[in-house]
Amino acid sequence: MKFVCLLLLTVMSLAAKNRLSETDARRFADLALAGLNREFPNKPGNVLRSPEDAKAPSQLTPVFFGHFDWHSSVHGHWTLVRLVRLFPKARWNQSVRAELAKKLTREGLVKEAAYLKKNPSFERMYGWAWALRLGIELRALDDAQGREWATFYRPVEEAIVRNAKSYLPKLDWPIRCGFHPESSFAFGHLLDWARATGDQGFEDLLVRKAKKFYLEDVAYPVRYEPSGNDFFSPGLNEADLMRRVLSAAEYGVWLERFFPGFELGNLKTPVTVSDFEDGHLVHLVGLNFNRAWNLRGIASALDGDPKSELLKVADAHEKLGLRDAISGHYEGDHWLGTFAVYLLTGAGETGSK
Repeated sequence: MKFVCLLLLTVMSLAAKNRLSETDARRFADLALAGLNREFPNKPGNVLRSPEDAKAPSQLTPVFFGHFDWHSSVHGHWTLVRLVRLFPKARWNQSVRAELAKKLTREGLVKEAAYLKKNPSFERMYGWAWALRLGIELRALDDAQGREWATFYRPVEEAIVRNAKSYLPKLDWPIRCGFHPESSFAFGHLLDWARATGDQGFEDLLVRKAKKFYLEDVAYPVRYEPSGNDFFSPGLNEADLMRRVLSAAEYGVWLERFFPGFELGNLKTPVTVSDFEDGHLVHLVGLNFNRAWNLRGIASALDGDPKSELLKVADAHEKLGLRDAISGHYEGDHWLGTFAVYLLTGAGETGSK
């Protein structure tokens, strides 16, 4: 099957189609607010080098200590910032802003940046990806409060970019898996940030690495997905990253080689969850969302029958993901709202080359 790629602008656009209703936006805002200051249960990601490091999460990272773990706290804040930006006239907008204002303080964010500098491998690279996605969203919130928060947040961005620029030249192989360490998901977020902020050196580094890792990949083995605790499709993550890296013409050729005949196999079938109280098994709800946003992102670079087919598969995954997104169990509720908002507001559909 031939892929016909649309001509796409070479500049990144933050504009994307928002398919989220105000009613559902409120539901996901409430979900994020519920974890904002909930410190326990908590899964710390820090290495204890001395007794001094054995502290409560809020003492180590005074802003991002809720939502069970650091990266979920970061993307919980992203969820709220994105919702207040996209729904400026919602009745709940000001109350959500008030809660964010208590957290996104200059003092707290300086301490977050200091912790990242002291611990350069902390939350590498999944947490870095969401932290820079939050930076993009803060910059897009173009009002007085948004500009203040974005200014306060700069040290966090600077610390992460410094850590990434130090680490990436040493990373000799891609990380291929269906959960946090997976590298192509992180590359996509980091690349979007580099383009949104005009960091040409960082963009060039990421593009070089992406091409080194993925450009020659062919005949992706779709039959090996999913694994039992995936919340990512590494194959679709990779395809959506290369959409950002290659020109429209180059991407069409690459995609034909990567998915020959566009036989997606297991990737076409949404997954179900057997136990919503198991923190690893519930990852599969996130996988449905991840597949859906990647399929929509890939489809945005295509035309004709392939585009229509991808969107149908994406819709099926989205439907099941939304059915299971809010289960009443914190194992999933502390993070799945973000994945739903990311999908429904089109956050992942930007950034095409």
